[in-house]
Amino acid sequence: MMSFRRTGFVRRKICKFCLDSIDYIDYKDAKKLRGFITDRGKIIPRRISGNCALHQRQLTTAIKRARNIALLPFTLQ
Repeated sequence: MMSFRRTGFVRRKICKFCLDSIDYIDYKDAKKLRGFITDRGKIIPRRISGNCALHQRQLTTAIKRARNIALLPFTLQ
């Protein structure tokens, strides 16, 4: 048995940091970093956020640094 899924046109997600031409993601900007964390405190993956590989690596490092100096919580409850 074959099941057919409805396939549609999926628009490629664009990196928000590349659009704003940001070279370095600052760990002290907690408001911007909070948008890339789920309600459970996990970092949103690249395939969902649409970031490029370079900015996703910088984002991950910035979130981890912000967590260590208590700008962001490890878990949101």
